[in-house]
Amino acid sequence: MMASTSLPITTAIDYAERVHQAHSDASSSKSKKESSYVSKISEITGIVSATREAFIRRVDSEDSIPENSELKLPSRRSLFIVIGGNALFQLSFFVIVSSASAYAEMLGGSATFSGLTIGIPTVCSGFALIFITRLDGGQYNMAMNLSYAAMLLGNILYALAYRAHFLYLILIGRMVSGFGFICFLYSKRYCSDPRIVGIRRRTTLASWLVVGQGFGFTAGPFLGGVLYKIGFPNPIFNGVTSPGWVMALVWVMFWGLHNLIFKDVDPRPRERPIEMSAGQEHAPHQHYHVSPAQWGVIVCMCYYSMTCFFILGSWEANIPVFTAEAMGYSPYKAGNFIALGGLCSFPFLLLNVWQARRIQDRVTLAAGTSMGFLGLLLMLVLLVTSKVTFGSLFVCWFLIALGFNLASTCTLSLLSKQLPDEWNGRVSMAIQYSNYTGRVTGAVLGGAGVKMGVVNYIGVQMAVVGLGGVMYLTLWRQLKAKTG
Repeated sequence: MMASTSLPITTAIDYAERVHQAHSDASSSKSKKESSYVSKISEITGIVSATREAFIRRVDSEDSIPENSELKLPSRRSLFIVIGGNALFQLSFFVIVSSASAYAEMLGGSATFSGLTIGIPTVCSGFALIFITRLDGGQYNMAMNLSYAAMLLGNILYALAYRAHFLYLILIGRMVSGFGFICFLYSKRYCSDPRIVGIRRRTTLASWLVVGQGFGFTAGPFLGGVLYKIGFPNPIFNGVTSPGWVMALVWVMFWGLHNLIFKDVDPRPRERPIEMSAGQEHAPHQHYHVSPAQWGVIVCMCYYSMTCFFILGSWEANIPVFTAEAMGYSPYKAGNFIALGGLCSFPFLLLNVWQARRIQDRVTLAAGTSMGFLGLLLMLVLLVTSKVTFGSLFVCWFLIALGFNLASTCTLSLLSKQLPDEWNGRVSMAIQYSNYTGRVTGAVLGGAGVKMGVVNYIGVQMAVVGLGGVMYLTLWRQLKAKTG
């Protein structure tokens, strides 16, 4: 009898169950692996998303760095508006320099009157700041929008003076623009505001403001000279009125950009009395006591702020007048000459932005002032020996433009590092009024420089710088502050 080839029923069932279990285990293992893969992918996606969000917050958020950090900065978009706007305000201030004298003469004015039109906006700006700073609530948006409106209207009035054949409309237009130049204060205050700028970033941001200043007195006279050279034979848009029309258009566009991307700071909270221990009444508001040495530093920095803009303003107003008489320069050539000095100093001002983190403010102040004084001394020697040429005059202008622009970077930042954060508004005002004083007196002196005698003109400037040097040497130790 042959053996049966069929398997027992129980064995077949066990085998089938084992095969099914094996398939189930394989399917379960595969499912677990797929689930593990999905989980890992989700985890990686979450890490990437979190990293991206952290990067965006780091670039765009003002709260990415702790408030007590010495290195904090506001958002880059807001910084662009403040620093870029400062450059445009500087451009508006200087764009008329090369053609102001010719414009005034066309309408029956003098060189001294043209110097007044250059300097008068700062008087109006200083007057406006008395009221605006009391209404701004520690914020910037309201003041900046007011500035843009004033710049637009002021430039239009300046341009219409030729068509109206009314000399004083030039002055009125510049006075209205002066209300726009209140932003010189707000840019400085923004770049030293302790709520958004750390103590080791204030000189760096002040250096960027001076770069904008360098851009203004380089591009402004050049643009004004080019527009005067082209001429545009039209009673409304011509060589002397075109700077007003061009800047009016620029301000319309920048005003729109500001309202799109600028983020204002929160209103400044009201000061509260300091709380004492439990059961005691609130103590009266404590006042910060300023020592005599600190008062000396405040006076010294205000004086240097005035000095820098006094020298720069007087040279910018005097160069078109002096070169027209001594070298026969047209406003176009005079504008190019002023711009060339600014252009050559521009790379050094950019370099100072990076070096500001490593060099003390008092060293920068000494280096810049010494360089500018050397330019004045060399100019005096050239005048006495009657050896003024294009090359020698340019060397003097380059040393003065670079030196006093460099020195102006650290006046406000040094004070903001030595005084309490609550004093930022007062210190900004003091420095800005010093700037205005220098701009007005310098522009008037520059316009009258040829009439009073150029040697006397240079002598006055050297005396002003020399007095500042005495103050600086007396307060050397007290001028020490943190770098950056």
